[in-house]
Amino acid sequence: MKLLYNISIFHLELAFKILSLFNDKIKRGLEGRKKSLEIVKANISKTDKTIWMHAASLGEYEQGLPVLEKLKEKYPNHKVLVTFFSPSGYENVVKKNKEDILCYLPFDKKSTISEFVKAVNPEIFFTVKYDFWYHLLDELKKQNAKIYVISALFYDKQVYFKPQGKWFVTELKKNVDWIFHQTEKSFSLAQKVGLSEGSVSGDTRFDRVKQIKNRDNFVEFIAEFKGNEKLIIFGSSWEAEEKLAQNISQKLENFKIIIAPHDLKRVQNLKQIFPKAILYSEIAKSQNRETENETILQINDFTTSTVLIIDCIGLLSKLYSYADIAVVGGGFHDKGLHNILEAATFGIPVIFGNKYKKNPEADALIAQKGGKTFDNEQQASDFVLQLTKDSVLLDEMGENAGNFVHNQPNSSEIILKKILE
Repeated sequence: MKLLYNISIFHLELAFKILSLFNDKIKRGLEGRKKSLEIVKANISKTDKTIWMHAASLGEYEQGLPVLEKLKEKYPNHKVLVTFFSPSGYENVVKKNKEDILCYLPFDKKSTISEFVKAVNPEIFFTVKYDFWYHLLDELKKQNAKIYVISALFYDKQVYFKPQGKWFVTELKKNVDWIFHQTEKSFSLAQKVGLSEGSVSGDTRFDRVKQIKNRDNFVEFIAEFKGNEKLIIFGSSWEAEEKLAQNISQKLENFKIIIAPHDLKRVQNLKQIFPKAILYSEIAKSQNRETENETILQINDFTTSTVLIIDCIGLLSKLYSYADIAVVGGGFHDKGLHNILEAATFGIPVIFGNKYKKNPEADALIAQKGGKTFDNEQQASDFVLQLTKDSVLLDEMGENAGNFVHNQPNSSEIILKKILE
């Protein structure tokens, strides 16, 4: 099985090289990996002790951040390394995190990963959710690092629960010191295959969104745009949510709409769907008045507009603080539901599609009557319109959503306590 694994890693790297010829995102990730060892050697000496967090992408980074912050408080003199597999994680975080050492995780080839781990000299390593790599874990154990998995989420269709996955389960059992599970179901599945060194600690994303709720969430111009109206935010929208927004905007009165697409390439499509909508960048330009020759958008133009399109990244979690209803994207197709907790933490109803099998928090939010799921855009549209007319239901769902988040246990404290034993 080890031979097959090595062959699969060889083909993975080869696929990246081929696809990088046609895909700029993959190319950036491939080029970034070439610099990883250099970055580590330039920032970590042989006498340093290191805390290392690995996150596949941005979502996992946000999930692991509460634990990382607590470890940094406990070990202020340790170096901190954060590695990513995906450019979407690395590129977003590197812009705003200037404190830690950030780089891509090299491909999991034995010689490459061995040199990398030795350069890191990790004392504590943790990966978030389920991004496991055989040679990485094996080399970490050889270096006597403590190895943890946080916010693990096992489900029965994963390879670990199939005959071909037994080899990797054995390696996990041998190398990982403790697995912190999000749910009882995940822990139960792990125990069935012999991964008994673990416990249920909950989802660290709840800790993260509680922090988000309590920070300064001011976003320039949004209060003026909203005025005295109610506001619906379509967060991380895909085509389905854009259609939903279009349908609602045609029937809605005394409500404002903000659309934050999951991909900024969707902005031009949105401008075609909503020809009278304004872009956030237009407001910023109009208020800065940078050039005399450019047409100036006056302040009253955007305050009287009903649809605002966010054509920049990094604002969504703050924007939810202004919302009265949130429609979160990704649930009407198989790409996966985006983060519903960032909206729920502000005590507003959360609406989404029904394809979210890897998001147990969605079922929990529905059970607490703080969120609602639908099979198609029309059903969701009808319900959102109902919410806009029923202030009692709107307030009840919002209160339920807020309570759902803020009544969750402090997962990162539970994890830290175990790590420090």
